[in-house]
Amino acid sequence: MKKILVFIMSILILSALAYAKEENKSFTFTDTSGKVYHAKGTKDGIIINELKNKIVFLEFFGHKCPPCLASIPHYKNLQTKHKNNIEVIGIEVQGFSNAELKAFAQTKGINYPTVSQEKAGYFVSYIAERANWTGAIPFVVVIDKKGVVQFIQAGMITPAGMETIIKEISK
Repeated sequence: MKKILVFIMSILILSALAYAKEENKSFTFTDTSGKVYHAKGTKDGIIINELKNKIVFLEFFGHKCPPCLASIPHYKNLQTKHKNNIEVIGIEVQGFSNAELKAFAQTKGINYPTVSQEKAGYFVSYIAERANWTGAIPFVVVIDKKGVVQFIQAGMITPAGMETIIKEISK
């Protein structure tokens, strides 16, 4: 039985990696409020149809990660301050179910969309492959208003750093 499970998991991982290598793949993912997002990989980034004309901060985080937890107030402030120009999307990658993440977001007062890995589908694998992400969190991908990736970082970004990124991308 164990060999069968290992075989099945290997096939799933290889399928996800093969899927991720292709640029023009389309994805849907759903946030904890039920909103569905439609994304498509491009040569230079990813376009999220519902967020066109906004700077997007995709923050891959974990509910047990101290730097991730420390980042939440900064992203909340950023979302409030720049609500017409940016969108933060927090994608939880430490195994919370959609219901657990929804409760967590409410407890923390998160004012930006959150997505559980179970509702992200292949999107997380796709980003990992394209960005050479090894799984360290927090991990941030910043996409400009045209869908071009402008910034990638493993590790926490300071509030001043977030503002600098927005200023540079907005030029």
